[in-house]
Amino acid sequence: MAAFTAADVKALREKTGAGMMDAKKALEEANGDIEAAVDALRAKGLATAAKKSSRTAAEGLVGVAVEGTKGVAVEVNSETDFVAKNDKFQDFVRKTTQVALEQASDDVEALKAAAYPDGGTVAEKLTDNVATIGENQQVRRMKSVSVTSGVIVPYIHNAAGEGLGKIGVLVALESEAPADVLEPLGKQLAMHIAAAFPQALDADGLDPDVIGRERKIAAEKAAESGKPAEVQEKMVDGAIKKFAKENALLSQIFVMDNKTAIADVVAKAGKDAGSAIVLKDYVRFQLGEGIEKEESDFAAEVAAAVAG
Repeated sequence: MAAFTAADVKALREKTGAGMMDAKKALEEANGDIEAAVDALRAKGLATAAKKSSRTAAEGLVGVAVEGTKGVAVEVNSETDFVAKNDKFQDFVRKTTQVALEQASDDVEALKAAAYPDGGTVAEKLTDNVATIGENQQVRRMKSVSVTSGVIVPYIHNAAGEGLGKIGVLVALESEAPADVLEPLGKQLAMHIAAAFPQALDADGLDPDVIGRERKIAAEKAAESGKPAEVQEKMVDGAIKKFAKENALLSQIFVMDNKTAIADVVAKAGKDAGSAIVLKDYVRFQLGEGIEKEESDFAAEVAAAVAG
């Protein structure tokens, strides 16, 4: 007769996030002792956690949190979208985002070294999650914004839970205008940012490497025209100005009316409110952006698993 019940298996799974068969086997080996089974699962998982760390993790969640005049966005990756739906993983992302909110910098290593609410550090809890859930997971990046006076408005696109989703946006509005004016404006701007994907607040903030690549492409196109060098130079300058206008937030055309520049939208809102409003900063984190996903042959993987 088994030294444990189905309820014990359920309790162990809820406590560790382990699969059904792993939980059952651990209880069998521990003769029904749930705490011993937890330790066994953790030890088994920790032994392979280092190996899992080399796997590509491009799924997961973006968490956003705001308190007073400060907000933060954090991206935590997993290997599959299935894990992103796991309550244990979501709880980790939410709590880690709250820890990040209390930090004075955007240093991810400092975040991982910070105390985790349930004990230990964020990094230790992350390693424990890798061990019990069975997938590589990474705290990839964070960014905070703040204002002296005004509001930080959060927005989640494709929300997976409170403050969690695939795209997380924060808008920092510096102003003495009342919150009932700033909040709706911030929400609209955040929705624009989620849709329009600006690369910087203004043209001066655009990545020089990106501008360099765009200039090279524009120069190659201009050369193909066969026009005089001075004309080609003007063509290149025009292309770069157009790129900057389309990719810097303040000069982008507002998606809500498709005609007004964001800078003018903010200026008008301030004029109507009788108090200047400054779009001081923003954050836009889209899950997995910039991560190169490995191509895999699913049929081959299944065949390999069957073959043992």
